Amino acid sequence: MLYYETGSISHDLTAADLRAGLYAAFSQLKNINKVLALPPDYTRFPSRAGELTEMTWQYFGERLTDVMPALGTHSPMSAVQIEHMFNTMPASLIREHDWRHDVVTVGEVPADYVREVSGGKVDFPWPAQVNRLLLDGGFDLILSIGQVVPHEVVGMANYNKNIFVGTGGADGINKSHFIGAAYGMERMMGHADTPVRKVFNYASEHFIRHLPIVYVQTVVGLDTTDGRLKTRGLFIGDDFSVFDKAASLSLQVNFEMLDMPLQKVVVWLDPSEFKSTWLGNKSVYRTRMAIADGGELIVLAPALREFGEDREIDRLIRKYGYFGTPATLKAVADNDELRNNLSAAAHLIHGSSEGRFRITYCPGQDADNLTRTEIESVGFNYGSLPEMLAKYPPDKLKDGMNIMPDGEQVFYISNPALGLWAYKERFMS
Repeated sequence: MLYYETGSISHDLTAADLRAGLYAAFSQLKNINKVLALPPDYTRFPSRAGELTEMTWQYFGERLTDVMPALGTHSPMSAVQIEHMFNTMPASLIREHDWRHDVVTVGEVPADYVREVSGGKVDFPWPAQVNRLLLDGGFDLILSIGQVVPHEVVGMANYNKNIFVGTGGADGINKSHFIGAAYGMERMMGHADTPVRKVFNYASEHFIRHLPIVYVQTVVGLDTTDGRLKTRGLFIGDDFSVFDKAASLSLQVNFEMLDMPLQKVVVWLDPSEFKSTWLGNKSVYRTRMAIADGGELIVLAPALREFGEDREIDRLIRKYGYFGTPATLKAVADNDELRNNLSAAAHLIHGSSEGRFRITYCPGQDADNLTRTEIESVGFNYGSLPEMLAKYPPDKLKDGMNIMPDGEQVFYISNPALGLWAYKERFMS
């Protein structure tokens, strides 16, 4: 059922608009005495999920008993991040998701179904896992709050991904990531109907229909005419239609189809959000279909200090590196440790240019930043951040194509998490 919807490519929803829509949906829900909210973590700050979670607390008061950021494999939020994202909502409501230990397997998607939807690329059953709080908390309402946007693993982020990955476990996350990588990222990105989504939908239908989940989905995009982030849509409901409507709008808002491939792309990674290549490689995922053969991606990453946010994944990235699909699949076949961490293997595939273009990472130069040796050891080129900032100053570039003083054409992206860019002849429709 769809409880509320509004949105278009020209909408610019204010906080008052979000509150009105959210409360209009809440007014249709009856006998709600205990509520769990599942917003994204700080890496999705522009989604406005923090505001919506705070509004939820203001509406339900003490009936909102738990707020569990859907961390997936990301690091727990710091006290500063919690205060910034959720504002006046009490930090005492926050519950930390432990993806390695605090999960329950609610069912298993059969191997033959996974094989069918993946076109034979993988042949294993998929375990549907969720944090045990969803099952044991006795909630009358579970609010899954987040942004629908193109995504490298599932095609379009959010909806039940927020449940099965955001609050999921190691085995489920690993295998879902690998399904998408094996099927092919270019066949996934920007598509709402993908093998991974089909697997999630099967699990929703068969294993968690009894849970009182309502999805609150935003669509947020950068308006290149004035450089402002604008909320283009809000969709609230408890079935696939809420995702379908948000995904349709997101493709109009967050997807830029290009007439020509790009020779040079410069991406800025906000230091408050991007401290690892696990997150920072969105600069690769989201531009890979746009960059020309022989082109270059320059990633300005002043806060880059690690590869993986999880210690074991960081170790695996350092050991195996971003050397493309054939090398990664061979490493998976030859090494139990990578075969048992398929999300890391998928990430290594996603983070490679497959040898088509150069990826130059430019970390800060403080003691805790990644070094030239570390950057080059995983297959990236190293660039001097001060030199690149002088040559490509973010405060002087506009999102999109820029002509530099020497005549060089540079395509600039201020936040890779907000969009998808593709050369039209490379995008697989």
